[in-house]
Amino acid sequence: MNHKVQLFWHEFCTASNLKNVEFKDAFQFGTSADELAELVVKGKKTATTSGFVFYELEQAALPEEGEYYIVLDGREEPVAVIQIQSVDVVPMDEVTEEFALAEGEGDYSYWWDAHEKFFTELLREHHMEFSPNLLVVCERFKKVYPNT
Repeated sequence: MNHKVQLFWHEFCTASNLKNVEFKDAFQFGTSADELAELVVKGKKTATTSGFVFYELEQAALPEEGEYYIVLDGREEPVAVIQIQSVDVVPMDEVTEEFALAEGEGDYSYWWDAHEKFFTELLREHHMEFSPNLLVVCERFKKVYPNT
């Protein structure tokens, strides 16, 4: 993990008076890291969707309520700390419009098209096909740092 991420986390912990708490990971959102990071910083993006199958393929644990993550921009600079509020696994065709809008990127149709395209390409790399009932991980989060 780069030094800037560690420093950013330390600043958050100091400002929040947290001790003995660790962040789970530092990451970039999707294919437009700068744009999506900016939406998080502005408080417009409070949710994200990922493919459940990719957690299985990577043998990775699902995010859990209460965990902290650091959001990186396109240059891998830390821009925000988020805390997971909820995690649900549902078929993609059952994701509500309200949830899709919480991703902050556009209307439901835009959300569907963008995710279908993203998942189709990613699944193809694993010799798999997209299906409308693909299980997805729907995470809600709140930005907890910076406070502006």
